[in-house]
Amino acid sequence: MEILAFGVQADEKPLIEGAFADHHPVHSLDVFLTNDTAPIAAGHEIISTSVNCDLGADVLSKLAAGGTRMVAQRSTGFNNVDLDVAERLGITVARVSSYSPYSVAEFAWTLAMAVNRRIVRASTRTRDFDFRLDGLMGRDLHGRTAGVLGTGKIGEAFARIAHGFGMRLLGWDVAENPACRELGMTYVPKEQLLAESDLVSLHVPLLPSTRHLIDATALKSMRDDAILVNSSRGGLVDTAALVDELRAGRFTGVGLDVYEAEAGLFFLDRSLEAVDDDTLARLVTFPNVLVTSHQAYYTVDAVTQIVATTVDNALDYTAGRRSENVLVPRS
Repeated sequence: MEILAFGVQADEKPLIEGAFADHHPVHSLDVFLTNDTAPIAAGHEIISTSVNCDLGADVLSKLAAGGTRMVAQRSTGFNNVDLDVAERLGITVARVSSYSPYSVAEFAWTLAMAVNRRIVRASTRTRDFDFRLDGLMGRDLHGRTAGVLGTGKIGEAFARIAHGFGMRLLGWDVAENPACRELGMTYVPKEQLLAESDLVSLHVPLLPSTRHLIDATALKSMRDDAILVNSSRGGLVDTAALVDELRAGRFTGVGLDVYEAEAGLFFLDRSLEAVDDDTLARLVTFPNVLVTSHQAYYTVDAVTQIVATTVDNALDYTAGRRSENVLVPRS
């Protein structure tokens, strides 16, 4: 049985093909699954997708008509999948429940430090042999407050690094993490966390209840000189409201590895095309904003784990087994 993998990055391809080598042949495509590319999957019982693939109702219907019965998503997030439609069509959907939390936590800190210490501006200057320090002053993070929204495995890893910096820790989550408590984290309401934190980092899943968790009201409650980092899901932040606050001169820095309208942009080369997303175009012009292309997870360690779990999910499906990674069927 040949497995068709959509949205495979060049660095990812040898890992995927090597992992499947002893089990099933796999055909890797660099195109993403969309309504237009769905017919390519015809005749493939199992396909694998990335988080920026479209698995909405129309696409799922085309997959089902072409004989696809299992989708192995190579990510933890699954907000791109219409689970109700998948279940109605009899398509099994599995995800990667967890992988290296350090990949994302370390990258979140990379963004935080880069905007705090003006690394991008400094690097651009020195390429032009401009070695002035004007406008490059940052702040010590030691002794300041880190607010962690979402204290699961990634949030905990982020908090451990903050603890190493000697920061005061505030946390917010639906359930407290005892390991974070042991680090000295104090759990507080979201409003208090935003008001008191010098650095706010987001590590919660994108659900209907968390969409625009950081909305206009939340942004206004943050300190004018705060740093905001989002390495989780773009929809957690109301980007239009964020642009309004940035235009008002607020925030020391903003580091975004995700963007709420990233589908059709991220993971693609659009450098020679006109991008009609005015919000993103404005966002990247601010000197205190750093946007990267959803790469926080992209380490050899994390991708190797993601691919290994994807293989296991496919093998479980063919063997009729069920694991914690299965989203559909629900029971």
